[in-house]
Amino acid sequence: MSAPEIHIQFAPELALFLPHGRRSGATPLTTDGVSSLGHVVESTGVPLTEVGALRVGGREVPRSYVPAAGDAVEITPVTRPQQVPGAPLRFLLDVHLGTLARRLRLLGVDTAYESTDIGDPALATRSATEKRVMLSRDRGLLHRRELWAGAYVYSTRPDDQLHDVLDRFRPELKPWSRCTACNGLLKEATKEEVADRLKGGTERSYDVFAQCQDCGRAYWKGAHHDQLEAIVERAQAEFGGPADA
Repeated sequence: MSAPEIHIQFAPELALFLPHGRRSGATPLTTDGVSSLGHVVESTGVPLTEVGALRVGGREVPRSYVPAAGDAVEITPVTRPQQVPGAPLRFLLDVHLGTLARRLRLLGVDTAYESTDIGDPALATRSATEKRVMLSRDRGLLHRRELWAGAYVYSTRPDDQLHDVLDRFRPELKPWSRCTACNGLLKEATKEEVADRLKGGTERSYDVFAQCQDCGRAYWKGAHHDQLEAIVERAQAEFGGPADA
């Protein structure tokens, strides 16, 4: 008995995950007759984190569907904004996404970040344990079944990365509420409370401070504040959320 052959067509948004021969039009694919459609899709290199509806003959089917010979399969991208059920929306970023992590924290988005390479199994386990959406450019990591949820970061440019994540997930924005260093929550602080963390010039020049409740880091409107405020204002203008500095 010959192995079933199906015709599979991927949405253009998924083309970068595919070999060149499968990037346009419906292409034939031989299956083993027992694997689920989800498994078949993953075998082509496309992480299921990037896949939305699966359709066979125009009818939506679950990922557990076992394709039959002659099936015409359509693979769509995730719908935006993407809903992540079952937990408050929060993220986990791998070692390569430090700038994106700091910018998400600047916007008040709960963002865990591993500054060292702890390995894919540990990252996937943390995603599952803490119910965090894993953000990564590591396609292999996004194939791991332990993940709570995940998303591929398509760009290498921090501005584009931030825009893509905000557009895809639409997290609630609470700018200036989190520590960009550790993700802890900030509280208002007096100059006296943070005096031991300030240099002389800073202590003389500023009167309004905040302090991280976890790591104790002090914040004030220093030399880089205008640059940070511009990031906040752009995000606020397009994706909403309070922008008070």
